[in-house]
Amino acid sequence: MERGLLADHTTIWRWVQRYAPELNKRCRRELNPTNRSWRVDETYIRQGGNWRYLYRAVDSTGATVDFWFSAERDAAAAKQFFQKALQAPGHPRPRVITVDGNPSYPNVIAALKQERKLGRRCRCRTCPYLNNVVEQDHRGIKRRVNASQGFRSFDGAWRTIQGYEVLHMIRKGQVRWLAKGDVLGQIQFIRETFGLKRKYRYRRASRSAQFAGRIIFATHPA
Repeated sequence: MERGLLADHTTIWRWVQRYAPELNKRCRRELNPTNRSWRVDETYIRQGGNWRYLYRAVDSTGATVDFWFSAERDAAAAKQFFQKALQAPGHPRPRVITVDGNPSYPNVIAALKQERKLGRRCRCRTCPYLNNVVEQDHRGIKRRVNASQGFRSFDGAWRTIQGYEVLHMIRKGQVRWLAKGDVLGQIQFIRETFGLKRKYRYRRASRSAQFAGRIIFATHPA
């Protein structure tokens, strides 16, 4: 029993695998633009007995810019992350990027400037105090990851993390017309994102799509 719904835990897992990436994709166009001061860091995720790395960026207000799950912690992974973040809609090019002590970041940022993917005046600075914003924001994701007791497959972990991240963005009030504490509005937003705007349409939808919003919220408690 999950919030009034009779469903096996493997069924819930399959729905999360199917709908979490789709919600992440559809939600992007509804987000408020972030500002031009980025805070970048990576955190550890346990998967299949090995440590993997979740690269994350937030702006100076704590709004999520983007994220990337990687098997490695090196320059190639850092570059993939920055390229993904720079291509995402709603994010103007950063004027300053604050990083931790990872030596890969300055080299990657310099390379992206040469490739003209970053502005030449974009500054890279190392400041642990200013990076507390992203380190504190990690907690909202790590709390969900720890509750899941780890992941067996890399792909399964990445799909689930996308669900955690997009719900984290919604709960932080990043959707342009949703207030931070409006839980009912957030649930309705997910329904409408999947095309379930009216009650009669909601009842007639397929069984899996019918509960998509509820299940994703159920696996991401407040």
